[in-house]
Amino acid sequence: MEAAGELRRVSAEVDPELEITEIVHRVLRQGSSESGGVSGGPALLFENVRGSDYPLAINVFSSPRRLEIAFGREPAAIGAEILHFLQSVNPPSLGALFANRRTLWRASKMRVQRVSSAASQELVEEPNLDSLPILKCWPEDGGRFITFPLIITTGKSGKERNLGLYRMHVYTRNETGMHWQIQKGGGFHYHQAEKDGVPLEVAVVLGADPILLFSAMAPLPEGLDEVAFSGFLRGRPGQMVRSKTLSIDVPANAEFILEGTVAPGERRREGPFGDHYGHYSQAADYPVFRVKKVSRKQKPIYLAAVVGKPPQEDMWLGNAAQEIFSPILRVIRPEIRDLWSFYEGGFHTLLTVSMESRYKKEGIKTALGLLGEGQLSLTKWVVVLNHETPVRDFGAVLRAIRDNFDPARDFLLLPGTSMDTLDFTSFRMNLGSKMVVDATGDSGPAPIRSRVPDASELDLRTSSPAVRRHRILEDCLLVIQIAEAHNARGREIVGDLVQRPNVEAFKMVVAVSEDVDIEDDVQLLWGFLTRFEPARDVLFKQSNLQGICPSYRGPMGIDATFKTGYPDALKMPEEVVEKVDRRWETYFPHGL
Repeated sequence: MEAAGELRRVSAEVDPELEITEIVHRVLRQGSSESGGVSGGPALLFENVRGSDYPLAINVFSSPRRLEIAFGREPAAIGAEILHFLQSVNPPSLGALFANRRTLWRASKMRVQRVSSAASQELVEEPNLDSLPILKCWPEDGGRFITFPLIITTGKSGKERNLGLYRMHVYTRNETGMHWQIQKGGGFHYHQAEKDGVPLEVAVVLGADPILLFSAMAPLPEGLDEVAFSGFLRGRPGQMVRSKTLSIDVPANAEFILEGTVAPGERRREGPFGDHYGHYSQAADYPVFRVKKVSRKQKPIYLAAVVGKPPQEDMWLGNAAQEIFSPILRVIRPEIRDLWSFYEGGFHTLLTVSMESRYKKEGIKTALGLLGEGQLSLTKWVVVLNHETPVRDFGAVLRAIRDNFDPARDFLLLPGTSMDTLDFTSFRMNLGSKMVVDATGDSGPAPIRSRVPDASELDLRTSSPAVRRHRILEDCLLVIQIAEAHNARGREIVGDLVQRPNVEAFKMVVAVSEDVDIEDDVQLLWGFLTRFEPARDVLFKQSNLQGICPSYRGPMGIDATFKTGYPDALKMPEEVVEKVDRRWETYFPHGL
């Protein structure tokens, strides 16, 4: 990265508690890209972290250019290669295999190479997590967290390896939490070990080559070895070495390896933690990891990441994962043209899917199928679109809803489902509801559209003093910002609005709280998508039951206000903001 001009070294002493987070927050948002989004800024190497002898690298992946350097090409090109290969070799032929020989060569590298000695084992020590520059990212975090660990576990047979990325709350010099959320491979291995009443061996990798780091968070099918898959992306096998105290292999080129076990039947309070939903996750009891031994390089670098209100570094990683793996779903489900999960809502709140409908309401079948696929099963809201709609363009999605969506025939609510552990909106961890909006236009004539009133005709502030301001998007979505004192009345206010004749022309009416900047597209989507629970917060002008089947008419209202019981949104204390203001030229005396 440094050779490519993509790294900045910071020699000034910095505090791992809050100060580094605020610095990274600003660097990531400095400047704008050509497309109008944040540039991501350079990667940072903090060489003097208070309380530690080890340098800390962060903001490594927050740049399309750095991802291209890491992969050797753009992530979308990898996805296109996978799609072309799967389509062209079905049915297989000698000609097709020869034409795809480069891909086959890469596939031949999907294996693991065992080595006898490794840089990751140059030194072997007793555990002391206090010596690492571990971050406390946000003021209400439950403590220090390892934020970019790669967790290696194996199944009962010792062969089914999983490499996952789960945060670790540091308790003592040799104990951490192990945040195994639902639908996580490491959690499945622990579930079996706990049933058998035996401790689970766990190796934690801190810092590795970028392909292995990416593979750990990639949405691979359950049972597919992430280490082996990294060989396909890298073009050479992943090198592994036997760990010092465990019966599992660890990466040969990692910076640190923490070797230990997670005992069955033991839980300890983990969190809260400021996560990628832009709020604090709920504190809950999770398994406990005990470190038995640490191996490392002679001069290791500690790798960290910050998550929080979007955009953050995980935006670039998550989008790269979509570009690489979405084409595989297009092969499994040939009606799909494209799909996209929106980072603004933490990736699991909104999935848009474009497709070629071959019969009426095939979009509902497609949506339900996707809601049964791996990590996509945690999606809260699916919008199905016709094949011409660009799924990444929220404005285009709104136009499709405006032109094609009729709630009487195109809305499906799924209550009582599993949800992302980090989604707090249902007040029940891992449980909630989902909804599907069919905007393909394949289920009948386009709904009759009324003229949408302009802003002056609405006059919402006069008729409802609780409304601070409003914004109209694509003649489809009316967003209202409600004063903080009226948050508890969000559903009542939305319910009143969807009944008004001059609002009936909008397909959607969404209420957000005063802390959401509705003029900023990213912050608007964040405040909207992360703060509503379909079964509780969605309502229509009319809702009727025909037998046990619900029927809906009129605008769809969504109360996305901040509700009593929600965890706080992330905010840095003013004293930390002022401290970074004062010290900025100390960090970057020659500028960024």
